[in-house]
Amino acid sequence: MAIKFDEDYIESELKGRTLQVYWHFLSLGKKSVGVRELQRALNLSSPSVAFHHLEKLRRLGLLQKKITGDYHLVQKVKVGVLKQFIGLGKLLLPRYLFYAIFFTTMLVSYLIIYDQTLSLHNIVALIFGTSSSLILWYETFRILKQVPF
Repeated sequence: MAIKFDEDYIESELKGRTLQVYWHFLSLGKKSVGVRELQRALNLSSPSVAFHHLEKLRRLGLLQKKITGDYHLVQKVKVGVLKQFIGLGKLLLPRYLFYAIFFTTMLVSYLIIYDQTLSLHNIVALIFGTSSSLILWYETFRILKQVPF
């Protein structure tokens, strides 16, 4: 039986390979996974390593073990690096990606629709549009580098 832990405790335990295993389950959705299947999918050194991480996640209340021995996701938590991602079906996308796409689209639209002159208005709009797009794309890629695999 899983014990209910607070988010601070789960965040302290959900690191390294355990986070990688949890991330794998988030990407699977409702699909169940066995020990050997997880070992092969994540290239873990042995079935006992896979079992250790599965049981750790089960004790945290994030996974549940079926009678067949397979595990499935029962709870999603947003802790640590996971706070920076939004789940769309089986995809986990960085939160800043949507802002980066929006501001880049607005900048490109501005460049296409309006005549580009050296007026103060155009220069300021280009500076703000370009700098905000660059900053948001930088943050998106910085967060992607924190993915546990």
